[in-house]
Amino acid sequence: MAIQWFPGHMNKAKKQIADTMAKVDMVIEVLDARLPRITTNPLIHELRVHRQRPSLKVLNKADLADPAVTAAWVQHFKQEANTAVITLDEVGKARDMGKLLKLCRELVPHRTGGEKPVRAMILGVPNVGKSTLINTLAKRKLAKVADTPGVTQSQQRIELPDGTILVDTPGMMWPKIASNNDGYKLALSGTIGRNAFDAVDVAWYAMGWLALHAPASIASRYKLKDLSEPGDVLFEQVGRAMGYILPGNRVDDQKTAERILTDFRAATLGRISLERPSNSLDMDLGEEADSDANNGTDSGNTE
Repeated sequence: MAIQWFPGHMNKAKKQIADTMAKVDMVIEVLDARLPRITTNPLIHELRVHRQRPSLKVLNKADLADPAVTAAWVQHFKQEANTAVITLDEVGKARDMGKLLKLCRELVPHRTGGEKPVRAMILGVPNVGKSTLINTLAKRKLAKVADTPGVTQSQQRIELPDGTILVDTPGMMWPKIASNNDGYKLALSGTIGRNAFDAVDVAWYAMGWLALHAPASIASRYKLKDLSEPGDVLFEQVGRAMGYILPGNRVDDQKTAERILTDFRAATLGRISLERPSNSLDMDLGEEADSDANNGTDSGNTE
């Protein structure tokens, strides 16, 4: 099943972001540390490059990702021109906020040391933690925070205690997710709205992918012994192991799916990254891989 999600308000948001981009000095792009490439919005990249705005990449939710893989992503982004990078936990610590603001000032030195404050637009796909970050920076609750994507639907101008001006923007996707596997991983991470995908389908994919790339995590959690089975078979075994049984000895598919998705998103299965920066290690995706989506396979690459 191809997963696509581009609600109507996002088209409006794209136009607003394009207009505002001309009025700011830099972009703070919040990414999910578990899948930084996939959560990099190509529309945002295009707008930023067109306006020649420097970028601070925030690898958020780093406490949910494999630390070694996140370190590799940091080195990857440091190689990009006019770019700085910082990692943050899902709930950013106050000491990290000072470092983040310092990096902003370093990216736009012409706006520091005088009366002109740094003007930064904070961008990202839905549910990567922008609102939590803004509230931590502002030291008060200004942005709505929720576990579901698509909560922020309009821009907001915020002045921080140090004088930095932030422009908060709605989480924005792009009109077409090119790869089925990217769609599954976005859904698995919680980026895509719940109505845009079938939880059972995504959970099947997750079990197949985890059996290949993080077998110990699911073997321990769900008491699985033979991980060579396809994702849908492993899914059935999880339902039975967790006791999610309906009359007639049938597995409760919905309850099983929600359990698997919740366990992944909360890092109950461990700190797992869904992609790496190197093509030789990244579970990168070709057209031939899409036919294997339900088994969680990414053709031609291994971890």
